[in-house]
Amino acid sequence: MSRLHHKGGEPSQRMLRVAELIRHAVAQMLSRGEIDDPELAGLVVTVPSVRMSPDLKLATIYVMPLGGKAQAQIVAILDRHRKFLRGEVAHRINLKYAPEIRFKVDESFANAAKIDALLHSPKVARDLATPPAEDEDEDES
Repeated sequence: MSRLHHKGGEPSQRMLRVAELIRHAVAQMLSRGEIDDPELAGLVVTVPSVRMSPDLKLATIYVMPLGGKAQAQIVAILDRHRKFLRGEVAHRINLKYAPEIRFKVDESFANAAKIDALLHSPKVARDLATPPAEDEDEDES
């Protein structure tokens, strides 16, 4: 068993800790406007999560623009500044190696909306409704 993974392939405490440090550092840079790009100015981007590879050499940063608009554009802008962001993360977090960074759109909000829509659909509401009461005479027999 690898020392970086627990049973079931769950991330280790170190992977989770490093991911949270990177998430915090990138979110701070975005909120303070430290990335010099006119296309990014005025846009609010959240960093809901970061996932690390087991060897801590790759950080997948999940981003979501406020309102969910221009998602592909945000990822493209951040990809252009990948080298700068990697250097800043390396300065802010004390790691042996600065992890390679990649950006992806966070799909969890869209997935949550789909589940919510399904739960409120008439078909599911009908299935969740209380079943009709059966004849009490049959229960006593």
